[in-house]
Amino acid sequence: MTDGPTTRIACSDADSVTIRGENLVDDLIGKKTFTEMVYFLTRGRHPSPTETAILDACLVTLMEHGFTPAALVTRITADSVPDQVQVAMAAGLLTVGSVFVGTMEGCAAILARGIEAPDAEAFCAGIARDYLSAKRPLPGFGHPFHKPDDPRTPRLFAVAEAAGAEGRYIRLLKMLSAAVDREAGRHLTINATGAIAALLLEIDFPADVMRAVAVISRCGGLAGHIIEERETRSARTIWALTEANIPYDGPPLSRE
Repeated sequence: MTDGPTTRIACSDADSVTIRGENLVDDLIGKKTFTEMVYFLTRGRHPSPTETAILDACLVTLMEHGFTPAALVTRITADSVPDQVQVAMAAGLLTVGSVFVGTMEGCAAILARGIEAPDAEAFCAGIARDYLSAKRPLPGFGHPFHKPDDPRTPRLFAVAEAAGAEGRYIRLLKMLSAAVDREAGRHLTINATGAIAALLLEIDFPADVMRAVAVISRCGGLAGHIIEERETRSARTIWALTEANIPYDGPPLSRE
């Protein structure tokens, strides 16, 4: 025994690798999926079929969304350091945050508070009023392209229902959505990260680590962008378009 820090995640010796008390070779390889292992490592227990199905849907949803900032940064970095695939992936993943991909944390924090509120409807009305009156973006709502609704959201809800989710966070999110629409006087879609916030809460993910799920998911998409970048060299086009469309507007060059 030691008086210092310990780990419950993994250890290895000459003959074996142990992960949370289970033998990697005998118990996990070929018997557990990637999604199940993500849950096992992050939550400390094997997921139920319901939890596996929901986490898998969340990972698939966030993996790819076209030429987003993460993809652009990754492609430009891959063009600059073509022999270092991990550098390009890491560069793209640094864009996952409170604006793109990672906004489920903020929405989940609101839902986690709301589920404990004595009056859920009053709580939702207050959140809608506070955010909209201050003209602050409400995490989990709105989308620049998917209007009037994000097509991913109802599918995620349907997967969760079919998988047997209890659904109380999903119901709360829908209640919040109705309050937001009343306060705004128009419809604001529940975007995919808002839906994922509710789904991850349903399967026991804390709000403050949900962004890690987005990072795990987006890795797969960025790998695809790097492979395609080697074929198309789109980063050079992005560079050329930037130079052509963002002209210099500073002080003129002194000729004296």
